[in-house]
Amino acid sequence: MSYFDVKESYISDINSELILVYKTIQKDYKKLIEELFYIKDQFYSSKDRKEFYLNIRKNFNESIPYFDYEKYSSDEYVTRSSWMIFMNKTCFNGLFRLNKKGEFNVPFGKYKNPKIFDQNNIKSCALALKDTKIICNSFLFSKNFINSNSLVYLDPPYRPISSSSNFTSYSKFGFNDDDQRDLANYYDDITKIGAKAILSNSYCDDGFFDELYGNFNINLVKAKRSINRDGKKRGNVKEILVTNY
Repeated sequence: MSYFDVKESYISDINSELILVYKTIQKDYKKLIEELFYIKDQFYSSKDRKEFYLNIRKNFNESIPYFDYEKYSSDEYVTRSSWMIFMNKTCFNGLFRLNKKGEFNVPFGKYKNPKIFDQNNIKSCALALKDTKIICNSFLFSKNFINSNSLVYLDPPYRPISSSSNFTSYSKFGFNDDDQRDLANYYDDITKIGAKAILSNSYCDDGFFDELYGNFNINLVKAKRSINRDGKKRGNVKEILVTNY
């Protein structure tokens, strides 16, 4: 049941693999679920689960130069999306990390009985994405779809709060402090358009975000995180939510 009558929705991200999964769920969620059931059965019956994972990762990376991310192909997209979801659920800490070549390089996670996928969640996502425009592009491109009636949520790669948290790359392009500043300028621009905007990021005690978003509402929230080199630093962490309303 939907609480809002959303006439138009738009999702964009620079991560081509994430966008690929969104498109597959939107267009072929039933086939995706079937493929995930197949992979799940293979994984659980495998004598060497780590080897099974590494073979999937190898196939995933080797196909990158030849994969067409622009033209949707049902079978190819379903296969690649199933690999991506499988790796996310069986890799170390559910981490998504790419090297400079754009290759997925997260090691195997040692789980006894990982939940490979959530069938009901995929169905719900397919319903939510039914009438959504899905684009692989920079956040700057989304300005073409924003007006005074828009509600915009910006969820950038979080700024590292320590040396131990600065070990991931969400995309091969990276996202540094200059990019964070460009995003803050973009936040100003869409505010001037009249759109309502929400932005999330890490909490940094050096005043970095206070300087960038000092003219807006900065709210501290707690979120659970399981990714950190130091196991003692996993759990509840501080994050910020910036609103212009």
